Amino acid sequence: MAGTLYVVATPLGNLGDLSPRAAETLKRVAAVAAEDTRHSKPLLVHVGSTADLVSFHAHSDEHDLHRLLHLLGTGKDVALITDAGTPTVSDPGARLVAAARERDYPVVTIPGPTAVAAALAVSGLPADRYAFFGFLPRKGGERRRLLELIAHSEWTVVVFEAPNRAAELLVDLAAACGGERRAVVARELTKVFEESRGGTLAELAGYYADAPVRGEVTIVVAGGGKQPPPAPPVDLEERARTLLAEGLSRKDVVQRLADETGIARNTAYRLVNEL
Repeated sequence: MAGTLYVVATPLGNLGDLSPRAAETLKRVAAVAAEDTRHSKPLLVHVGSTADLVSFHAHSDEHDLHRLLHLLGTGKDVALITDAGTPTVSDPGARLVAAARERDYPVVTIPGPTAVAAALAVSGLPADRYAFFGFLPRKGGERRRLLELIAHSEWTVVVFEAPNRAAELLVDLAAACGGERRAVVARELTKVFEESRGGTLAELAGYYADAPVRGEVTIVVAGGGKQPPPAPPVDLEERARTLLAEGLSRKDVVQRLADETGIARNTAYRLVNEL
């Protein structure tokens, strides 16, 4: 029989948040796959685990993956953990879970802390529906696209960010969403210097410009409210006939169609000339 892959949530910072079931699992498995073995070693010592600690992170190669799959394939149980919180959430562990599932190896969750739920819980913002964006790209078109999606989201949005880039992200969020959009910055959750500061995006951007962020950061942004339904598609040919019947020149009809519908001028020109 194949071994079981246990996906084990670990504390965000406070060791008291480790569940008894998680501690028992870490003690019982043959190996623990960890994002940063140096970071995770004290946790294994804390629970008295003698499991082999195996490095598995975003840059792990196929050899590292197959080493863990070999353990599972030979009947050894393996625990997957991340540096803090729930594995596979903005975490490379999803690759191991997917590979185990492809081979029909049992995969079992040992639930527990997650920064997403923890930040939502203290934000005071609606959490019945929300969108999670993880870490945004540092720059470029994909970053701008995701900022636009956040700005137009009907629901609360949660993002992660590195402390040295949090102030810049707040500025960009304020520009995309409007400075009056409500948000909460949660940092160092469950740790000694835990803080959750709320306000408008403009207020938070101003505050953290003068007070550099320290520690792990989760930003929760209020949704923009229900979006209006999309306008029904325009019958371009019918609209062009109507405008011509009103006495507009073909040149003016082309311009009106382009302005009203966003179609390219050359497309509008062909359509009008074919009538």
